[in-house]
Amino acid sequence: MKTYKIRKIKNIIFKTSVILLSILTILPLFFILSYVVKQGISSINWNFFTELPAPVGEEGGGISNAIVGTLMIIILTFIFSVPIGVTTGVFLAENRKSKLTFWVRICVEILQGIPSIVIGIIGYMWIVKPLNGLFSGFAASLALAIMMLPTVIKSTEETVKLVPSSLKEASISLGVPYYKTILKVVLPSSMSGIVSGILIGIGRISGETAPLLFTAFGTQFMNINIFKPINALPLLIYRYATSPYPEWHRIAWGASLLLIIFVLIFNLIANGVVKKWKIQF
Repeated sequence: MKTYKIRKIKNIIFKTSVILLSILTILPLFFILSYVVKQGISSINWNFFTELPAPVGEEGGGISNAIVGTLMIIILTFIFSVPIGVTTGVFLAENRKSKLTFWVRICVEILQGIPSIVIGIIGYMWIVKPLNGLFSGFAASLALAIMMLPTVIKSTEETVKLVPSSLKEASISLGVPYYKTILKVVLPSSMSGIVSGILIGIGRISGETAPLLFTAFGTQFMNINIFKPINALPLLIYRYATSPYPEWHRIAWGASLLLIIFVLIFNLIANGVVKKWKIQF
């Protein structure tokens, strides 16, 4: 009886500790979100989304060029990274014991740990400098695609590994070619993990500033040409927040709130995809 009471007390202490530590983990996020909402909510209005940035010294203005530029960069990054990332992830999952797989996996892990500012410098040296210093949305998208690749590759590999080999064997035994088995059986069965990895990767690169400083550069005008300098929300926040103008600080807080909402939506969608299309065999 005494042992039972001691175990019960230890269990209560352990549960209480876990709850308190969980609350301590959530508190910083809550404080950050509440402060950004408090500072940025006053800037949110219709003009904020539809107008271009106002000249220095003038009040008002919006961030429409940064919103359009961010969407363009994300779409291009998706086009560059997803086909390569998904294909590489399937290769790693289907060829687990080859030497090439070992070295590719090592390279992916190293790439995942490279700081974003280094990726930005590489994008500048590989793309911007050879084009006579021409900053562009194209260069920014390639740099961000390099950052997004490890997330897509890892999520694809781990999800494809969960697909039972019996499904592939059944498909191949019916005379279906291997490539069709991958396209028609393996990938559809792994869709939840692949999509969630893509969405998490997009959420991650959406707030990156360092690569954009060396590639996109930014502009105060509306630009939809991907081969010219283009503005984006992280760039606008960085430049406005470090400026000496109070009006620009206000716009930076509003853009920060918009970017946080954008990233939060992508993470919520990713969690919803996992729950709705979770692999069950």
